[in-house]
Amino acid sequence: MVKLDIISDPICPWCYIGKTNLDKALAQFPDHPFVMEWHPFQLNPDMPAEGMDRRAYLEGKFGGKEAAIKAYAPVVEHAQTSGAHINFEGIKTTPNTINAHRLIHWAGIEQRQTYVVDLLFKAYFVDGRDIGSAEVLADIADTAEMDASMVTRLLNTDEDLKSIRDRDAHSRKMGISSVPTFIVAQQHAVPGAQPPEMWINVIKDIQSQLDANA
Repeated sequence: MVKLDIISDPICPWCYIGKTNLDKALAQFPDHPFVMEWHPFQLNPDMPAEGMDRRAYLEGKFGGKEAAIKAYAPVVEHAQTSGAHINFEGIKTTPNTINAHRLIHWAGIEQRQTYVVDLLFKAYFVDGRDIGSAEVLADIADTAEMDASMVTRLLNTDEDLKSIRDRDAHSRKMGISSVPTFIVAQQHAVPGAQPPEMWINVIKDIQSQLDANA
């Protein structure tokens, strides 16, 4: 098996598109060699704990409504191409994602990490839910068959907060400045939302190498 480390943020549209493209490739190889692990990277580490109005956030980030629309045009185009449904009108809040990353970490302990990431993407981009809300995160945990009451209790503590921030900082020190970033076999960094064809070629190359070494 080959480790595939994925550095992402669950409110990053390119991460959602990149995961959708990766899934298309993996669907063609049921016995693909990847073992995936998700790592935290906050796009907005200084976001208030309660988040903020999404429209105000985007207009402030890009310098006005028209600039925000222009900046998001490639996202709309690539989302449509990949089949990643994004309900832009339904997203009202840009949350602080530190607690979502804590949930992803805890899900990894229970071997449910990728499933929880998928649920977070759906909750935010499709259902327009506030994934900074402890209630929403507990509901996602319950859907993933985790202990929602335990997740709620942990979210009311500082459990793993420092660890998440330290891992985020470590990625930045490695030179990662944008997400998604995929690291194949702990050696090869693949930045951005790559098309399925690229992943298909990577999988074929890896399987050829594994077969040759068998």
